[in-house]
Amino acid sequence: MAERKTDAPVLIAQTGPQAGQRWTLAKEVFTLGRGAECDVVVADRQVSREHARIRRADGAYWVEDLESKNGTHVNGQRITAPQRLQDGDVIQIALAIKLIFVGSEATVPLIVDAPRPRGGRLRMDSLARRVWVGEREIDPPLSLQQYRLLEMLYENVGQVCSREAIVESVWPEVVEEGVSEQSIDALVRRLRDRLAEIDPEHQYVVTLRGHGFRMDNPPE
Repeated sequence: MAERKTDAPVLIAQTGPQAGQRWTLAKEVFTLGRGAECDVVVADRQVSREHARIRRADGAYWVEDLESKNGTHVNGQRITAPQRLQDGDVIQIALAIKLIFVGSEATVPLIVDAPRPRGGRLRMDSLARRVWVGEREIDPPLSLQQYRLLEMLYENVGQVCSREAIVESVWPEVVEEGVSEQSIDALVRRLRDRLAEIDPEHQYVVTLRGHGFRMDNPPE
């Protein structure tokens, strides 16, 4: 898949008829709702005519619910005041659509690809940042750090990923300052806990003491 760097953040639809569609947040104010005048039109009765908006202020992007009937959620939590968006946040408009916020420093795919089959029980859609274990999707979504760790292990399934490589992939902004082994171990535990919520019988992230971690992704 070809990639590019984008100067403006992007919204990518995760669910619904518009899944995979992208919108670049190139304006100061970006509206979402059922009305035809909105920048993201969600044709669903659960969605208010002007449901939510995203605005750029103070060098950041903020999402705000516009007193909608069925609410706006960020990472599974209903918002009641403007909330600053972080790379990887999932915005849910009522129950109609989920969109992922991809920050301006993130690499955005140029085209939409279906998830690559790996023949394993665990599957990932890197474009929409969705994860399935068997037939069940992990919901609420993984945190950005959990997702980055899982994606690295998934892309290198069966191979050992060193702690140094994990730091570079999960915490690229703090490589020079360093990340403690305790922080890495805590992240691995949290990721294992999330996977175990769906499949408690199998350990997908295997520790190899003195070497690092690898993924064990059994066949479906």
